[in-house]
Amino acid sequence: MSELTTALRPPEPDFSVITAEELCAYRDAENRFRASSAARAILGEPDTGAAIDWQEIALPGRDLRVRVYRPAPTGDDEVAARTDLPLVVHVHGGSFVGTAVQCDWTNSHLAARLPALVVSVEHRLLAPGSPLVNAADDGWDVLRHVIRHAAQWGVDPAHAAVFGESCGALISALTAIRAREAGLELKAQVLVNPAVDVTGTMFEYPSIAEYAYSPTRALPLLRLFQRLAVPPGFGADAVSPLYADDLSGLAPALVVVPTQDAVADHGRRYAERLREAGTSVRLSEYPGAKHAFLTLPGVEPQAEAAQAEILAFLRAALAK
Repeated sequence: MSELTTALRPPEPDFSVITAEELCAYRDAENRFRASSAARAILGEPDTGAAIDWQEIALPGRDLRVRVYRPAPTGDDEVAARTDLPLVVHVHGGSFVGTAVQCDWTNSHLAARLPALVVSVEHRLLAPGSPLVNAADDGWDVLRHVIRHAAQWGVDPAHAAVFGESCGALISALTAIRAREAGLELKAQVLVNPAVDVTGTMFEYPSIAEYAYSPTRALPLLRLFQRLAVPPGFGADAVSPLYADDLSGLAPALVVVPTQDAVADHGRRYAERLREAGTSVRLSEYPGAKHAFLTLPGVEPQAEAAQAEILAFLRAALAK
């Protein structure tokens, strides 16, 4: 990481004792950095073959911003004029911090090269008074909204997929389950470094013990994530895909696991459960890669290979 980006990035707080006010200040400063031009050195440059903009959509009881990636017009380009593009609904990682902008590199490449319409959900971030169920509703409601207004968005509702990273992968996994329950057939789900267990067993995995404090201080962050995700009175099982009663009949899954990651065993175990339920799943591990590696092509050498694998998986799944 360059000296410039290091200087601009806010210092990481002590997540074990952080107050609500400190969390809000840290989140705002960190998200400003992630959306800045300086951050491109580590987050990667968007593909020039994609047009990117923000849109606001009306959902039940709220308006929500989404970041939209389309194949860019190039004169008489037939792709940009298509009204039946495949749809990929994406959810960024971070849980209590993060913004869709941090994923411009991957999402713009998917939009340009699949080609597809990629809609990235700027979900309600976890905070006191805003548990994980809110973010999960945002992921599902955005998918349902775009599918219901497919002609307006220029997509083919029969060729849709979900894609998420970290907490976003958890939200995407929950969305895939809700889609099956609603009779909506998805063609694929891509889950990158997923955290899929926020119950009392969340920390009972070998990878948690091995990578609790190296290469990053993951354990305090994960403990804060759990406290915010499921405050007292909320059911942890309901927002833990790992403990869903039925994982059969779901969209074919690609589960991407960086091995130097505290939640690596979450992804491995979820892939096992999908396979046991008869859902098609590919588990792909990246030795030596760290959590959030897909969003860090400037410092993580395996990000490009993972992006290429996701592109190929979605291209095959979404083929007409």
